[in-house]
Amino acid sequence: MGVSVSASTAIIVAGLFFAFTTFYPVAANGFDRVSDAQHGINERALERQNTAFTVSNATFDSGTGNLTVNATNEGSLGLVAGDATLLVDNEYVDVGGADATTTVDGDGDTELWLEGETLTVEVAQADTDTTIEDGTRVVLVVESGVRDAAEVTA
Repeated sequence: MGVSVSASTAIIVAGLFFAFTTFYPVAANGFDRVSDAQHGINERALERQNTAFTVSNATFDSGTGNLTVNATNEGSLGLVAGDATLLVDNEYVDVGGADATTTVDGDGDTELWLEGETLTVEVAQADTDTTIEDGTRVVLVVESGVRDAAEVTA
């Protein structure tokens, strides 16, 4: 075996070594990203599975012009009241902002809505672009995408 064959073999082996050292980190990072994404999907699915609540009633007081929505957390997961979304006749109401006031079991200072507690959302009709009346549909959606709806009663 001559020098040229040995040199050619050494160059091929060195090329394969450099190719492997470049390919391995790329493959490992790709695998880690896919694993992290699957873990995130599983976490969100578990969160949705442990989230349950019921909108017990939605009432409109024509004297004050306030809509009051009561919902009870029946799931094992604590929720954040300000992260909920309220739709009044397909009109978005910012529950965590100035459009509505929230109380959890009568306490307006907390945002944590735990299992068995009742969330009360009060919205003034002046803060919405829709006319609230008997039969208007309200939908409450929490951060995991779980929702429940009710009809407004006067």
